[in-house]
Amino acid sequence: MNLILLGPPGAGKGTQASRLVKQRGLVQLSTGDMLRAAVAAQTPIGIAAKQVMDAGQLVSDAIVNGILSERLDHADARAGFILDGYPRTPAQAQELDAMLAAKGLKLDHVIELLVDEEALVDRITGRFTCAKCGEGYHDRYKLPAVEGVCDVCGNDVFKRRPDDNAETVRTRMAEYRAKTAPILPHYEAMGIVAHVDGMADMDAVAAAIDAILDA
Repeated sequence: MNLILLGPPGAGKGTQASRLVKQRGLVQLSTGDMLRAAVAAQTPIGIAAKQVMDAGQLVSDAIVNGILSERLDHADARAGFILDGYPRTPAQAQELDAMLAAKGLKLDHVIELLVDEEALVDRITGRFTCAKCGEGYHDRYKLPAVEGVCDVCGNDVFKRRPDDNAETVRTRMAEYRAKTAPILPHYEAMGIVAHVDGMADMDAVAAAIDAILDA
């Protein structure tokens, strides 16, 4: 089972991908993680990527494709994968098609988590985490049972991500619509796109994704 999860930041892709990894044995392939791993391992393409990043430049599609191609050759990826953060453009989607075909692989599903922008702003700007154990909370939807005390570890220090503000969220949404959403027609033509209400309860989103995968 090979799939892509799509949706703007805050739509819940990470949460659902983690669940699929645990429950279905899939491998989550994040371009950022793969890039860091390749640089740390000093593979030829990792060395090339480091040189580009050290120069303050963006890593090219060719380098990202090379890193992904290497990772797909690992045995665990052959059991099924979730692509996270790639492809982001129609050109990358076409490159991915060619890469998978050359390896005898294919995508089974592209699942987009649909969100309401105003509700997403509310969801993201209200979230905070325990500074010690990382347990997540929200100003409106999930406060600690005892004010100022983490339910899990009892810590009394919390933190918020500096980019969890309305302006940043709206910028991310605009970028998603402009750059990533255009890959959907490419996959719709292949008949593998499904949409899920990303604003629903986390368990309801999970159930909807499972229904798609098990159909």
